[in-house]
Amino acid sequence: MKIHVTINGAAYERDVEPRTLLVHFLRDDCGQTGTHVGCDTSSCGCCVVVVDGDRAVKSCTMFAVQADGREIRTVEGLADGGTLHPLQQAFWDQHGLQCGYCTPGMLLTAYALLKHNPAPTDADIREGLAGNLCRCTGYQNIVKSVQQAAGTLGHPSAATA
Repeated sequence: MKIHVTINGAAYERDVEPRTLLVHFLRDDCGQTGTHVGCDTSSCGCCVVVVDGDRAVKSCTMFAVQADGREIRTVEGLADGGTLHPLQQAFWDQHGLQCGYCTPGMLLTAYALLKHNPAPTDADIREGLAGNLCRCTGYQNIVKSVQQAAGTLGHPSAATA
């Protein structure tokens, strides 16, 4: 089945099997290897991408054919050339990552969260990231990272305001 998608601003047209998961399409057909395959059961959130600008989706639960005609943002599409996105910079500044495996999904989930709630409280951030598992951190620095990014984007989080 032929699909047309826009990934990080670039148009892609590919033939895919109807059963191909979006995560495999992104990684194998489009070279977007920052989208990680974690659990294959939608429990970990390592495969989160943003669909149509503001919807965080676990790409292991969506077929590639369901993305036909849509815009997809992967972690590769966050930075602007050599300039990190405020979320990426905040994760760096606040030590919001350790091994980095969950980081792409955390970043994109936080991106969608901030699109819907530009001034989240700590509780909002924790609830928003609840579908993402990190086995290395205690989550506190991840929460601090999202708070910093909210402030950098011009919306200080309610927890720090």
